[in-house]
Amino acid sequence: MARVAGVDLPREKRGEVAITYIYGLGRATARKILGRANVDPNKRVKAWTEEEVGRIRELIERDHKVEGDLRREVSMNVKRLMDIGAYRGIRHRRGLPVRGQRTHTNARTRKGPRRGVMVKKKPAAAPAAAPAPKKAGA
Repeated sequence: MARVAGVDLPREKRGEVAITYIYGLGRATARKILGRANVDPNKRVKAWTEEEVGRIRELIERDHKVEGDLRREVSMNVKRLMDIGAYRGIRHRRGLPVRGQRTHTNARTRKGPRRGVMVKKKPAAAPAAAPAPKKAGA
């Protein structure tokens, strides 16, 4: 199993797809990396030689910010927006959409599952009591 940037790449996938398992790298970037490393994008990861893995690893480490560093940078950017009280930071803090989407309907991914308005059940009507027997002599 090829380990690149701290991620175990899936052995059965094509190289172009396997590289996208690294946080921060998509299909287009994966194609560029494999092209510069002279590795066939259609070649399965299990067929890569150690030399090819080394070239890919070296290219990614040198030219791309991925995994931990990228996650840290993104979280610091969000934290900065929240600290300065920017509109986008407030939306992040409240867990609402940040980029102008509507929230009256939709936005369920950010808002989470619906919390319905509490619906009160009517108390169950007590069974009607039988009329009390009349007293004799009244």
